[in-house]
Amino acid sequence: MEYNFRQIERKWQEHWVKNHAYRVSNNSSKPKCYVLDMFPYPSGAGLHVGHPLGYIASDIYARFKRLKGFNVLHPMGYDAFGLPAEQYALETGQHPAVTTEQNINSFRSQLDNIGFSFDWEREFRTSDPSYYKWTQYIFLQLFDSWYNRHAGKAERMETLVRIFEADGNAHHECPGDRQIRFNADTWNGYTYEEQQAVLMEYRLAYLAHAEVNWCPALGTVLANDEVINGVSERGGHPVIKKKMRQWFLRITEYADRLLEGLDKITFSEAMKDMQRNWIGKSQGAEIKFNVAGTLDSIVVYTTRPDTIFGVDFMVVAPEHELVERITTQEQSKAIAAYKEYVQSRSERERMAEVKQITGCFTGAYAVNPFDGRKIPVWISEYVLAGYGTGAIMAVPCGDQRDFNFARHFDIPVTNILGPAFNGEEANPTKEGKLYNSDFITGMEMKEAMDAVINKIESLGIGKKQINYRMRDAGFSRQRYWGEPFPIVFRNGVPEALPEDELPLELPHVENYRPGEEGEGPLANITEWVNLPADPGTSLRRETNTMPGYAGSSWYFLRYMDPHNNETFCDRKISDYWGQVDLYIGGTEHAVGHLLYSRMWTKALFDLGYIGFDEPYKKLVNQGMITGSSRLVYRVRGTNQYVSAGLKDKYETDELHVDVNIVDGVELDTAAFRAWRADYANAQFILEDGKYICGTLSEKMSKSKFNTVNPDMLVEKFGADTFRMYEMFLGPVEQSKPWETKGIEGVHRFLKKLWRLFMDEQKGLIVKSGEPTAEELKALHKTIRKIEEDTERLSYNTAVSAFMVCINELTDLKCHKKAVLEQILVLLAPYAPHISEELWQAIGNSGSILDATFPVFEGKYIVESTKEYPVSVNGKLRTTINISLDAGEEEVRQIALSNETVQKWVEGQQIKKVIFVKGKMINVVI
Repeated sequence: MEYNFRQIERKWQEHWVKNHAYRVSNNSSKPKCYVLDMFPYPSGAGLHVGHPLGYIASDIYARFKRLKGFNVLHPMGYDAFGLPAEQYALETGQHPAVTTEQNINSFRSQLDNIGFSFDWEREFRTSDPSYYKWTQYIFLQLFDSWYNRHAGKAERMETLVRIFEADGNAHHECPGDRQIRFNADTWNGYTYEEQQAVLMEYRLAYLAHAEVNWCPALGTVLANDEVINGVSERGGHPVIKKKMRQWFLRITEYADRLLEGLDKITFSEAMKDMQRNWIGKSQGAEIKFNVAGTLDSIVVYTTRPDTIFGVDFMVVAPEHELVERITTQEQSKAIAAYKEYVQSRSERERMAEVKQITGCFTGAYAVNPFDGRKIPVWISEYVLAGYGTGAIMAVPCGDQRDFNFARHFDIPVTNILGPAFNGEEANPTKEGKLYNSDFITGMEMKEAMDAVINKIESLGIGKKQINYRMRDAGFSRQRYWGEPFPIVFRNGVPEALPEDELPLELPHVENYRPGEEGEGPLANITEWVNLPADPGTSLRRETNTMPGYAGSSWYFLRYMDPHNNETFCDRKISDYWGQVDLYIGGTEHAVGHLLYSRMWTKALFDLGYIGFDEPYKKLVNQGMITGSSRLVYRVRGTNQYVSAGLKDKYETDELHVDVNIVDGVELDTAAFRAWRADYANAQFILEDGKYICGTLSEKMSKSKFNTVNPDMLVEKFGADTFRMYEMFLGPVEQSKPWETKGIEGVHRFLKKLWRLFMDEQKGLIVKSGEPTAEELKALHKTIRKIEEDTERLSYNTAVSAFMVCINELTDLKCHKKAVLEQILVLLAPYAPHISEELWQAIGNSGSILDATFPVFEGKYIVESTKEYPVSVNGKLRTTINISLDAGEEEVRQIALSNETVQKWVEGQQIKKVIFVKGKMINVVI
């Protein structure tokens, strides 16, 4: 009986679906294990072979833990809202709901073809009203919450109102505007509108006017990580800065807890560092510099207050509200021109370390609060309004960027470092004594920091301050395809939609163009925006929609309880499943998604909805599978194509060719001629009768013709082969090139496995009988290796171990059920279809999915003999297998009676035999 892999795989995939093999219960006495893949966005392009890498890794682990006796939750759904679908709709004229459905169907078909153990009965998509009802609900909980810094957690707004009514805000500094100060009488005297404006400055989900990344071509605001080099990541469209009313999440209130939480979870150190750097916690001081001749002052945040006497100029962000007020008439034209230039620059460009130095003098001077020295005030793109206070004190002798700026604009540099400053480059040292620094001259820098902070606090011109680089997360998109905000504006004041009116469904539209002034497309549906209201009352809906990460910030909770119509997840169920035990996904979501999801989880924990405050216990970032491109070489000006080994003899143009018409590196010339009309009459200059292509490792891309459809490989080699080959390529976390040619070796391995069970003429050849010591040794070596490697996701070495084991069992001619059925259980997570087929063929009842993982017994791999190297006068002459129990005299007799040893000692006097137990034998003559 031959290995008919496609028939076997279709058979078992249908059987598992029919029998709900992957249905998971929320009620089980087994220990739980929650295995999750990062929420996929199903694109129209479908999967290429790089995409399933993480899914296969998680599937193997989920199946393994099931065999180990765990109740395993392994769900899948779709991150279906977002910019790509809407942009595709704009380009093709199709509604995003239609294209999203098509893409999901295609995505699902490809996943099913590979044989994943997802519990599809828990599947959902973020664009379903039954799902985004709860996204809207959670948003309202954030809208109705503030962060109590004294308690270190989120609380309901009603508690804040009671505090204000009794004490004002003297003990609760306003996170949105620290200048807001009021007592109880003032609060109680505020109008409703004034009170709501103050509360907005405290809410975890809040409205504010802010400068955003506006992309006119896409008609939406983009997050910082969606803008690369001044253009949109999607489409490469120009991005400018624009002030708009936006929703934000006050994630900065959770900064310390987000940092502390990293110590409780298993992420790679590189990933933790990315998150720490994004949060960017630093300790320093805020200092106020008055602007000469005005009532204005510039507040700066600095981590080096000890360098205040080395301040030679100040730099204010071009967007800073003070710029217009302090700019002199003589400089106004130059400042306006410079600000226009900055509008076209992305934050990444502005912050990058580049040789280009730009800036413009405002004409204003700040005053050093200690020595009264006048300091010129400049604006420059490298200072951003949203970072710190939007202004810096520049110390050229201690900061290279400031030094370059000073040298470029001929600003004199003060030396506060003495001999530690050579005048040619800055010295950012934090060690040593200070010079030319008034009352801190001669002090060690670390000592001077505290001295300056104490002084500014006593003078009332500053204070000790902790700052964060991270800013509050923009939560608005001026797009159609997203969750509508459950907010209505009553006379301009935002109010929560009653929860019994959720979900607020996205209306169907035909026009996705933005509204006036860059509003979202929903602004064009006046009958939806404007609600019936009493005379004199305006009632309008929010026209922005939520960003793509809204639905993915909490989706792991919905998988636990996906059909609950009463709440987003029952507390008893979330208490059972708890944190995700293993989360697998790419590093592209390292900062945005993970930080937002961690913040939402902490907020829901604070408010009592769940019992844990970190969503993911362990995170593994899979590496990228890069494409292995194939190149042909066209002789310039001709229709001839020269093989790679001969190309240096000609002037050629290098062209990419479809990897699917290349066998390894050998081009199918007939297929090449048929591939595109341009190549129909191609002529070939061959080497050894073949056309050999060049190779290049680069990102998989349709434009490079180096994508490989997994469906094609599954059809040709089978899903089990494809799964194991993806894992065999290398460690899950590492990037590695794809090479289709190598898949044949894994396919041969599965055929070899099959032949231990089946003979093409005789059929089943498995028999009963007691395994030999050698067979048990091969089995238990493999049990230990596969268990250890699978637990730590070292799948490439596990696949190698399978290959070694099958080779050993083949050499031993092992066809015994007692050995082979345990091998099948080990293999089932990796190659479930062939394992299930052979499991049934050898007479087992029930599915292999519910088998018990074999138990390793060390006694079967204990060595009873040792192959000793035997030397004569220190030179290795032979090896002899000797029992480990043999004594010294017995070993001596065995060694001296060996034919090879006798040949070398013949006629010589034996002085002694040196025996080191377990290591070596040396005959001295």
